[in-house]
Amino acid sequence: MRGQRLFVRPIDRNDHDSVRTFMQQHGDASAVPECGLVGKLVGELVAVMSIRVTGDAIRIEDLLVAPELRRKRIGRVMLEELSGLAAKMERDWLIVEKARGASEFFKRIGFIESDNQMVRRVRR
Repeated sequence: MRGQRLFVRPIDRNDHDSVRTFMQQHGDASAVPECGLVGKLVGELVAVMSIRVTGDAIRIEDLLVAPELRRKRIGRVMLEELSGLAAKMERDWLIVEKARGASEFFKRIGFIESDNQMVRRVRR
């Protein structure tokens, strides 16, 4: 991955088949998110983030990175892109309600535990 740039963009209608296949291949049989981001590396889908926008926050419902590419900063880049998007949308918080075994990852990138969820203030 060194020297390659992760391309992050919103999920669109044309992504549904590839996102569904990606999620099934990597152990998450959830439905394709209505709102979220995809991460592509050299044109190949490597990450999917499902989000929900609320009045003052963006809620991260799921973040799935291809297992062979974990610990390569892909999740971190996806969250930084989301943070930039949240600032443009004037949302103050990123919130993760169910970290499902990823709480250490979220702590490393600045989230704190608060009332059964993890939160991080958006920098503007």
